Amino acid sequence: MVPDPDGLINLGPEDVAVLCDRHTGIGADGLIRVVRSAASGEFADAVGLPEWFMDYRNADGSIAEMCGNGVRVFAHYLANAGLSKLDVGESLTMATRGGNKKVRRESADTYTVDMGEYGLPLGDSGADTRVEVSGIGEFEALSVTMPNPHTVVILRDREQLEAADLHAVPTYDPIPTEGTNLELVVPDPVRARMRVLERGVGETLACGTGTCAVAIALLRFRGKSEGTVPIHSPGGDLSVRIEAGRAYLTGPAQLVAEVTLL
Repeated sequence: MVPDPDGLINLGPEDVAVLCDRHTGIGADGLIRVVRSAASGEFADAVGLPEWFMDYRNADGSIAEMCGNGVRVFAHYLANAGLSKLDVGESLTMATRGGNKKVRRESADTYTVDMGEYGLPLGDSGADTRVEVSGIGEFEALSVTMPNPHTVVILRDREQLEAADLHAVPTYDPIPTEGTNLELVVPDPVRARMRVLERGVGETLACGTGTCAVAIALLRFRGKSEGTVPIHSPGGDLSVRIEAGRAYLTGPAQLVAEVTLL
């Protein structure tokens, strides 16, 4: 999280990659620049837009639409830094490259994000892609946009989930034109378990948009289009509610450190 309210910092792809490097930098799955929409350089005219823009970059420095978990942290930072009023029960709307996102503060450190409408870019007929994952073989998968692209594979059991080698590059048929995030999930009546391989990053502990994509796939696996799905990833527990074609993501946000670069 890089505070830059007035848009004075020039962050190139190389700068982002250096900061996110886990060996020579701070180490992160991605970087968020906290900047006012009018000063972000993203919009020809910021009139009518939310005050704040979440400028999200992948760990390799590439531009990304948004980050679901990052939206919660972004809101938490604005509230804690006194840049925006957001008491428990109140909501805040922010601009992202994936559209405006509305966040409601549920408690001191828990937030619900209206992630917006999801899409099924290859149709609504079920599995639409075949994915080969090193260590476990080839599977049918569902493509979902949130709005960034996701490919969800439902596995048989936890042994398959743990055996998947996400260091090796999966293969897809058809090949996603803009790349994709890959989610592997094991259904469970109490709390599904997932892993995620993020484009431009590698395997991460959690992915908010990916968790939403998993919830959509699991509901369709159960013959449903709406419902609430609790999901566990290595980074912790989240809950996703799918209703009227939209996804709502609930989970915690915490600020763990403040770093000054010399």
